[in-house]
Amino acid sequence: MIYSVEDDQPIRDLVLYALRQAGFEAEGFADGQLFLNAMRVRLPRLILLDQMLPGLDGKELLKRLRADIRTRSIPVVMLTARDSEVEKVSSLDAGADDYVVKPFGVMELISRIRAVLRRSEMKEEAEKLSIGPLHLDVGRQEVLVHDKEVHLTNKEFKLLHCLMSSPGQVFTREQLLKQVWETDYTGDTRTVDMHVRTLRVKLGNASDLIQTRRGTGYRICDEYDPSYKEPRS
Repeated sequence: MIYSVEDDQPIRDLVLYALRQAGFEAEGFADGQLFLNAMRVRLPRLILLDQMLPGLDGKELLKRLRADIRTRSIPVVMLTARDSEVEKVSSLDAGADDYVVKPFGVMELISRIRAVLRRSEMKEEAEKLSIGPLHLDVGRQEVLVHDKEVHLTNKEFKLLHCLMSSPGQVFTREQLLKQVWETDYTGDTRTVDMHVRTLRVKLGNASDLIQTRRGTGYRICDEYDPSYKEPRS
C-alpha cells in the first residue's frame, strides 16, 4: 500500500491512477489529519507527501513520522512545487528519502518510487539479525526468542543490538557505555552489568548466547550451541 497526501485533487487522482496502473495498492488523502487517521489503522510501504497542505503541512507530518517508532522507517517521497535547493536539502535532512518537484513525469515518479522501495527493502534486510533462536529486527524494534516476542526496554534493545551487530567481538564495559548510553563516562560501570543481567533473564534459554569475559566485558556468540551454559558468578 502506498499513501498519497495531496490536497490538489486532479494531481492526487493522477498519482493514484498511475500507481494502480503500475501494480501498487494506493490510497489518497486531502489533508494531514485524514492521513494520520488512516495511519492508525494501516501502515503503508511508502508515503508520497505534499509540502503545502491545509492544517498540518508536509514538514510537520514528516517530523511526526520520523519521531514515531512505528513509522520512522517508512520511506517518504516529498512531492511538491517548491523547487529551491534549500527546500530540497531541508526535507532530505529531515528524513525524506527522495524529493520530486511538480510538474513531474509519471514514468519518472514510478521509477523513483521503485528505487526508494528497493533501497528500503535492502535496509530492512540489513537490520534483521539472527543467532540461533534469537532474532532482532531494528526497523520493527522487535526481539524474538523461539518465535516468541520478548519485550525489552530501549537500553536493553540497544545493548542487544550492539552485541548482535558484531558477534564474537568482546566489548568492554566502557565501550558499551559509549555506544549504548552515549557517554564517555569511565567511572562506575555497574549499570552495564545490571542491564546484562536483566537482559539475560528476559532472553530465557537464549541467555547463554551472551558470554562474560572476566576482567574485560561481554560478547555474544557468533554460533549457537544449545548445549553451552554460561558460567554464573
